[in-house]
Amino acid sequence: MSRERLYLFDTTLRDGAQTQGVDFSVEDKRQIALALDGLGLDYIEGGWPGANPTDTAFFAERPPLKRASFVSFGMTKRSGRSAANDPALAPVMDAPVDAVCLVGKSWDYQVDVALEIPREENVDNIARSIEAVVGKKREAMLDAEHFFDGYKANPDYALSCIRAAHDAGARWIVLCDTNGGTLPEDVYRIVSDVRAKLPGASFGIHAHDDTGQGVAVSLAAVRGGVRQIQGTLNGLGERCGNANLCSLIPTLLLKEPYASQFETGVSAGQLAHITQVSRMLDEILNRAPGRHSPYVGLSAFAHKGGLHSSAVLKDPRTYEHVTPESVGNQRVIPVSDQSGRSNILARLKDVGIDLDPKDVRVSRLLDEVKQREYLGYAYDGAEASFELMARRALGQVPDYFTVENFRVSVERRRNALGAYVSVSEGVVKLDVAGQPIHSVATGNGPVNALDAALRKDLGKYSRAISDLKLADYKVRILTSGTEAVTRVMIESIDGKGRRWSTVGVSANIVDASFEALTDSITYKLYKESVVP
Repeated sequence: MSRERLYLFDTTLRDGAQTQGVDFSVEDKRQIALALDGLGLDYIEGGWPGANPTDTAFFAERPPLKRASFVSFGMTKRSGRSAANDPALAPVMDAPVDAVCLVGKSWDYQVDVALEIPREENVDNIARSIEAVVGKKREAMLDAEHFFDGYKANPDYALSCIRAAHDAGARWIVLCDTNGGTLPEDVYRIVSDVRAKLPGASFGIHAHDDTGQGVAVSLAAVRGGVRQIQGTLNGLGERCGNANLCSLIPTLLLKEPYASQFETGVSAGQLAHITQVSRMLDEILNRAPGRHSPYVGLSAFAHKGGLHSSAVLKDPRTYEHVTPESVGNQRVIPVSDQSGRSNILARLKDVGIDLDPKDVRVSRLLDEVKQREYLGYAYDGAEASFELMARRALGQVPDYFTVENFRVSVERRRNALGAYVSVSEGVVKLDVAGQPIHSVATGNGPVNALDAALRKDLGKYSRAISDLKLADYKVRILTSGTEAVTRVMIESIDGKGRRWSTVGVSANIVDASFEALTDSITYKLYKESVVP
């Protein structure tokens, strides 16, 4: 049985750039575009040439895509100008692209209030703009802005807008749920209705995630008859984001009825790289990956409870709806105070420690984990600290260095401009293979200062940790009051892209932080197989 083709359209480089706190560089955009191309996407929208210096520079040198169509984005021509003489439209059409996607309003209310032009003039602007794109030998698409709200309010006018684009030669009519408020059942109904009224057109869906249903809305639109799906990596986008391609793509390839009814440009082999691409984007943005994201999250295939873990080890299908390997992820059996022997054994095996289930050290380690978690440690989120604890118990971790003492101070003073600033200074005294080392460093806070001092000079080990970076730092107060117990979780990353988490616990936040920092460095040295 032949399957229908679905086309995947990525808008990360434009919609994703509208995410609060996201600011892509030209090189960032190039790297993301190449990763999307390797994943098998059909269309990659690069941004809006002429709208800002970054997008203009990005389009000046087209990324060397091997498969995907490169797309520029812009808006339909302004009233009072021809498409050929609109300075905002010219760079969009003249960019070195294969396709052009133009946004045009399809809600009469928006035409009246935002554009303040006659409604028929808006329809004509859409038609003339699409004709101009076709005249440039580019694949033309209309992003029908506010389409679902417009269709609910005035279906005849909304249809006249997209019909004008279709008649002018648009290859795709993309129905956009611009404010993200339309529910899946309404999307299915409207898409089905529109397809019946405009049977010759090819439709796409552009869903936002304001109700948390961007993926569900996109799938409903597919069932209704759209054959192009737009979305972003990791669901980036303004407000609550866009439909998440890292959830949509695996669902289309692995779940029924989509897997048997449709095919995409993404192969099973390419799908196995989607977790890597997702985390690459987070690394570019200097953000911690979403731990609980479907398919690609660090905890997407994590099993904490002892009974669950035993069942998973016997038959993974009991608690996993797809195999972790199919999306390039991996199963995690975290260790916690809910753990049974199966958790401990599975986690040990995962880090390369193979113990007999009857080995007395398994029970001792389990008891130690539970006791330490009673004190506030949490190993289900600090896998590196767990591995170090286990290997230390087995005598496998060398004593790379000893911290003789440390101190940190915070001083508030005036700088050269007369403004008050706070400066932290960290001092660390170490014994590294018999060599005393005294390091001093400043930082933008006490933890940063201690981190800098600790790594400033680690003697013979300095080279091995030169690419180590602190990627994330979290503090949780476990008990109330001025003597509260504090848990610090630190996520580290190295030049090889490896991430690991360590934990420290103390009534003193600096002590807890320092414990997590030293664990991170020790773990790095161990993984580099450094010889003491």
